Amino acid sequence: MPKQKTHSGLKKRIKITGKGKIVRGHAYTGHLKTNKTHKQNKQLSKTALVHSTDEKRINQLISNLK
Repeated sequence: MPKQKTHSGLKKRIKITGKGKIVRGHAYTGHLKTNKTHKQNKQLSKTALVHSTDEKRINQLISNLK
């Protein structure tokens, strides 16, 4: 059986921390920032951890990165 490849689109969007957690960026930051409040833009610019219920699915897609 062939090796499973890393999902190319996902590996550009996440990073693995030293403890093995998965860090992601927020959505809704691509454009139309003037309609959002200053507070909302500041909060969206920060990174966030991937939720524990999604970690198993994402780990299968990025199995080669670890």
